[in-house]
Formats: sequence, C-alpha cells, structure tokens
Amino acid sequence: MADATYDLVIIGGGVGGYVAAIRASQLGIKTACIEMRGRLGGTCLNVGCIPSKALLQSSEIYEETKSHLAVHGVGVGNVSLDLAAMLARKDKVVEDLTKGVEFLFRKNKVDYIKGRGRIAGHGRVEVALEGGGSQSLTAKTICIATGSESSPLPGITVDEKRIVTSTGALSLNPVPAHLIVIGAGYIGLEMGSVWRRLGSKVTVVEYLDRILPGMDGEIAKSFQRILQKQGFEFRLGMKVTGAVAGASSVTLSMAPAAGGETATLDADVVLLCVGRRAYTEGLGLETVGVAKDDRGRIKTDRHFATNVPGIYAIGDVIAGPMLAHKSEEEGIALAEILAGQAGHVNYETVPGIVYTHPEVATVGKTEEELKAAGVAYKVGKFPMTANSRARCAGDTEGLVKIIADAKTDRLLGCHIISADAGTMIHEAVMAMEFAGSAEDVARAFHAHPTLNEAVKEAALAVDGRAIHI
Repeated sequence: MADATYDLVIIGGGVGGYVAAIRASQLGIKTACIEMRGRLGGTCLNVGCIPSKALLQSSEIYEETKSHLAVHGVGVGNVSLDLAAMLARKDKVVEDLTKGVEFLFRKNKVDYIKGRGRIAGHGRVEVALEGGGSQSLTAKTICIATGSESSPLPGITVDEKRIVTSTGALSLNPVPAHLIVIGAGYIGLEMGSVWRRLGSKVTVVEYLDRILPGMDGEIAKSFQRILQKQGFEFRLGMKVTGAVAGASSVTLSMAPAAGGETATLDADVVLLCVGRRAYTEGLGLETVGVAKDDRGRIKTDRHFATNVPGIYAIGDVIAGPMLAHKSEEEGIALAEILAGQAGHVNYETVPGIVYTHPEVATVGKTEEELKAAGVAYKVGKFPMTANSRARCAGDTEGLVKIIADAKTDRLLGCHIISADAGTMIHEAVMAMEFAGSAEDVARAFHAHPTLNEAVKEAALAVDGRAIHI
C-alpha cells in the first residue's frame, strides 16, 4: 500500500486507542489507528470486560432461575443449561460491539489499519499488514496504546485448555467439575463466579493472606465471607509452585508463602489470574530510545509524553490502574492536549468495580492508605439489610462505607458491597470530582425507595446521624 502522512498515528485499537482516535479526529487531527488483532476494542471488548460481563449476566440469570425464583412465587420446573447457546450469546455481544466501533471510525473519519505497527524512526511507523505486505506511515505524533497481557507465573505453562488465562476461561466447555483460580483479584473472582454459578466447585489460591489486594481491608473481609457463603473455597497465604496438566485434569502444587510443606490440589481446569503486564513487545521502542520503568511500563509525564519528542503513551502501557475507563479518559485527555486544549485526568477518582453478585465498588482512599499517610478521618457505614429497596429485591448482602476528612469533611473514599454497586459508586465519584463533602452527599435528595439511599445514610453516619439504623 502507498505511504501515508498523518497528524497522529495510534498503535493499538483498544479502548484507550480507539477513543483517542475518535476524539482526535473530532478535533480536526488527521488520525490513523493501527490494530493487530483484526478487531477493534482490544482486550476489554474482545477477551476481557465485555465477554466476561456477558457471561456474568447469563450465569446470574441461570442461577436465579434455578435457585431463587420460588420465593417470589415463580415456579419454572426443571431448569437446564445450554452452555453452547450461552457462549454464542457472549460472542454475539462482542461481535456487535466491535462492529460498532468500526462504524464510529467511519463516522468520525479515522483511518483504521489492520496490522502490526512498529516505530521505525522519529515520526515513522511501519505496519505489517494483516493481509500481507507492509505500509509506511509518517506522523507528526505517535501514540502507543497497546494495552496489557496476562502476567505469567513461574512453573505454570498456559495451554488455554487445562491451564488457562482469562481468555481461555471465557470459552470453557464443558463446565469444569472443579476450577482452581490462582489469584484473588478482580478477574479471578469474576470468572470464578461465572463457573461456580454454572456448577463448578471453585477454589481460589492466593499468595497474600487476603483477597482483593489494594481494596479497603474491611470491605475485602466482608466480601470474602459472602463468597464463602456462596460456595467459594479459599487457600490464602499460599504460593503456587507448579502445575502439571494431564489429559483430563491438572495437579497444582503449592506451599505456604511463609514457608512450609508442599501440598497438591487436583482440578479439571486451572485459571491463572495473577495480574497483567504492559504489552510493549515488537513496538520498536528501542529504535528511538523510549524509556521504560522497572516494571516494563513506558515512562511518561503528566501530559502522557515519553522522553522522546513526538511520542506519547496511554492506558495499560503506562503507570496507573489497568482499567478500561482509565485508558478512555487518558485517550480523550491526550487528544485534547494535542489540539491545544487543557485535557487532564483526575486519578483520585478512578473507580474500581468487581462485577460479581453482589458487586464490589470502590473509589478514593482506603482506611489503610489514610492511616499510613497519617490523615485523620471519619467513617460512616450503612448495611444494605436496612435499605428498603434491597429488602424488596431480596438482595441485602453488603454495606456502604464512606470515609471523610476529619477536619474538612471532604469525601476521601467510598466503598460499597451491594447489588448494582457499580452504578451506585458514581454518586461518590461525582461528589469527589467536585471536592464534595459527606455533608453534601447527605443533604442531596435521594429518591425513595432506591439503593442509593444507603449512600445517603452512610454519609449521615459519618457525623453519627444516620436515620434508619
């Protein structure tokens, strides 16, 4: 194909990359986006956020129909699982959304180039095209938005059949009788929830002595108890030392992280979920000297610029939480900065959500972080058992926890376990974005009956004046 010249070339068509491309084009920047997967949307849309949420929804409906409708006076008789249909629905959701992103590219006049991009020099990108051949692009600005990949673990060889990453866990068939999840983070608990609902025994093995590292400790402990009631088994403080896959099973070896005798567990499938690492392989970074940190992430300043003029990076390849919405906001901010505007990202208000049932949602500081920083704070909590809408729905597991500055009452953090916590948390996100206080949240109208009344009550509880407990 003929060489082409652009104002901006983005390597990576994941959530950060495609959003940056659309916003840049809206601002009059001639933009091309290169994606090697053959489908836009990156990990999130193709093998991450979207297919996993589709399966979470389907598996939740299955479990509710099978076990929880009788109390509502709904009888359904024998309930059967058509796993093939469930997986096909998941694939259809992904296909429709990827086509939707391609439509948005056409609508916004973004050139979509299918292939593997590599920086060949200052202002030059070489693309090994999907259909064969190559194309050279000249760009005033290059943005690296290649995302992340599953982190490996010594002694574990992934085959995506018996030993799988989150990608393979999206397509298991049949339902494994026993699933071992290595890692008690967001992804492991979500995928464990899917297969537990569909009939698997689920054992979670975690190196630390707690689940959900980095989340508020009280919330993590409460959530672990809820998961155990659902049937999860946890082996905490255990170091995985190896896994041997056979024709129909896997034997996992582990030992106490603090030292001790090795033990083994047998399972049908082992899911490796020990985090993700920046994907920077084959990008030609060394050609122009782009600097990386000790974790392999690309170093940038607060405007996403690398040490090499004209080269920027966003999303999972740079520091910060590896979350799709963080990548999106960085993509928009970068496009606006390149257009001469004041794009920025407030990293203090990045929410995190575990899409289990109940959901867990968090924003801002945890108690542990505030104690370590020596910040005086107040806490208000409200149990979902006292929320009328939760009672009506029969979904009363969880609580809302609000943390505010002891002197100023400014909202410092909010942590929720509840059905639909991922929606509820955005009230706190917005309040924190505008430097709101617990009093601001408490004084605002909250329609009755709603789950968000629990947020209001927790805000009232910061000052010891909750009404319904």
